[in-house]
Amino acid sequence: MIKPYVRRMRGQKRDCTRHSPNEIFWSGIGAFISIYALYLFNQYLGFSSADRLYLISSFGASTILVYGVPQADYAQPRNVVGGHLISAFIGISIYNLMPEQVELASALTVSLSLMAMHLTSTIHPPGGGTGLLAVIGSGQIHNLGYQFIFYPVLTSVVFLLALGLIFNNISRNPNRHYPKFWY
Repeated sequence: MIKPYVRRMRGQKRDCTRHSPNEIFWSGIGAFISIYALYLFNQYLGFSSADRLYLISSFGASTILVYGVPQADYAQPRNVVGGHLISAFIGISIYNLMPEQVELASALTVSLSLMAMHLTSTIHPPGGGTGLLAVIGSGQIHNLGYQFIFYPVLTSVVFLLALGLIFNNISRNPNRHYPKFWY
């Protein structure tokens, strides 16, 4: 009984496929422009350099998926939007229910976010980070309440997806075309 269990942990042989220099270049350029543009957007809206409300760390991970593996299911617009919005809603709700129990609220938020993303077929791993931020974030985030879902989350997600659509479709490589599906 133990041997089969332990054997599962060995994994399988990894297929180490390398991407072409052209694909690596487009991934890097797209990611750079997206994050830099999001930073500039944040400043345009008048937030101080200390706040950077629209530059949420989980969007860095979303950018990696959208540009690094644009054909992956988890990188598709439905998943990116749904994963972030669902998780943000859950994070805010859980924080409102138990603001003094951050450790429990954090674990519950990520767990419920994953379950909700499964149920809605919108799994986007960085979304769990957005939900977690709604719990462990600063007072500025907590003061936004459910507005956090619309700004900065929805606004930034739409911004990142728009840039992803533009840059991933510039390349003639059919594996870079984005999206693979909308819904």
